Amino acid sequence: MPTLARSGPVQTVPGSYPRYESLVHMLAAAVEAQPGKSAVICGATRLCYAELGAAVAGLADRLAGMVTRGGRVAILVPNSAETVVAVFGAMAAHCQAAPINPFFTERELDAVITGLEPAVIVCVDATLDFAGRQSARLGLPEPVNMISATHGLGSCIEAGAGGLAERHLPRGEDLAMLLYTGGTTGKPKGVNHHHRTLGWSSLLHCTAWPVDFGAEVILNVAPLFHIWGLGYGVLVSVFAQSTFVLIPRYEPDAVLGAIAEHRVSIFGGGPAPIYAGLLASPEAAAVDYSTLRYCLSGGAPCPAELHRNWKKLTGCELFEGWGMSEGAPLCLNPADGVRKLTSVGRPVPATTIEVVDLDTGRSVLGIGESGEVRVRGPQIMSGYRNEPEETAIALRDGWLYTGDIGYIDEDGYLFLVDRKKDMVIVGGYNVYPREIDELLFQHPKILEASTVGRPDDRLGEVLVAFVVARRGEQLGEEEVLEYCRSNLVKYKRPVTVRFVDSLPRTAANKIDKIQLRKLAASRDDQSS
Repeated sequence: MPTLARSGPVQTVPGSYPRYESLVHMLAAAVEAQPGKSAVICGATRLCYAELGAAVAGLADRLAGMVTRGGRVAILVPNSAETVVAVFGAMAAHCQAAPINPFFTERELDAVITGLEPAVIVCVDATLDFAGRQSARLGLPEPVNMISATHGLGSCIEAGAGGLAERHLPRGEDLAMLLYTGGTTGKPKGVNHHHRTLGWSSLLHCTAWPVDFGAEVILNVAPLFHIWGLGYGVLVSVFAQSTFVLIPRYEPDAVLGAIAEHRVSIFGGGPAPIYAGLLASPEAAAVDYSTLRYCLSGGAPCPAELHRNWKKLTGCELFEGWGMSEGAPLCLNPADGVRKLTSVGRPVPATTIEVVDLDTGRSVLGIGESGEVRVRGPQIMSGYRNEPEETAIALRDGWLYTGDIGYIDEDGYLFLVDRKKDMVIVGGYNVYPREIDELLFQHPKILEASTVGRPDDRLGEVLVAFVVARRGEQLGEEEVLEYCRSNLVKYKRPVTVRFVDSLPRTAANKIDKIQLRKLAASRDDQSS
């Protein structure tokens, strides 16, 4: 009988790490310990911890007069210091903060807001018109505009000059946030998290990637409506009582400049395309990376070649991890210990991972066998808002069924192969597009690539590769197809190569597989 693909944690949370009843308790502790330290830096805006605490208290008192306890606060605010204040302000008002992608189209926003049923909408000038129309439609109070004279940062700081108080502190079992899934495989779902589950998130991150309390400078480029930007960028920075540097929108040269200007110690870069863009910048070679201790990757797989190129440029390792809106982190490559390229590491403390069969999800597979990854731990969501059927599919017998396909090696390290919904069946063979993408990444003329399936009358599905060539390189379809013929069994080879200037991405900077599948299916040449 094969050894079962089951892996548990090798670390425990240090006894010296603080535990907090709620995320607002966590912020209050940082305010008390580091009142004059820069808490948030975003462009020209800089808030110390005392100012952040006051702004949160001031906004919370205003929201408390508009929303009953337990209500939901929709936050339509792009990456900014205002976003951080809005999220903590909603929670300090004993409400559930619901940050939403402010760049959604009106159709997308309308669907999310309707399902959310917020008690009030927090916005900025850019989203005020939509927030006003929705508020009128739903019979809500006037939107809270964080840029206005009434509700701006200065006004909130003045109103909350007394700081965070007992009335602002929720309980661990209270709902803290409603985070929306990326929607890469369908409609975004609202994920319910309590203060306790998100408190565990910070503890687990900082166990695998230890922090120096009061001394870190953490740079974030991910959107704050996403679990990575919010869960790692904001919450870990506050837990570590350190400085959070926020880039409003990802631009490689702005990121590189911020690393040098602020002497960043931890770069929470995120998905592989972030690092690929930085490596491609003409400014990359001139930057001083000497203060970097960790560079972190999550949200999408990092090819081995990218790991090597980043280490060569910066001298700093890329630490890859795995989490999702439903729970994060799940696995991390530890800063101290064995790290395996292309693996997302081993389970974080108090977390168990198993690989089970794709059909029933009940049989635990053997070491090295690919199947669906399921997880059990204290950081897992309580369920999807108003989605009982989806919740029942995802949460079964205490396990979160992730929809990711992977395998566990003999050392307990997890390797993700693909998403369950991304698996392509070619002539009865299961094909995981990530394997093809890894190969294409190694081609010296290819900057990025993503492979998807398209329907085929004879084989069921065939593979289409979308390729971005490196700047200045001449690359044709036949060269790519021949490269694949030399390295892949026939059923794994793309039948068509599409050259594009860039790959479409979701708001969370993941490659948009839905859009690529639509493009692949629209092709006239359906030959195989």
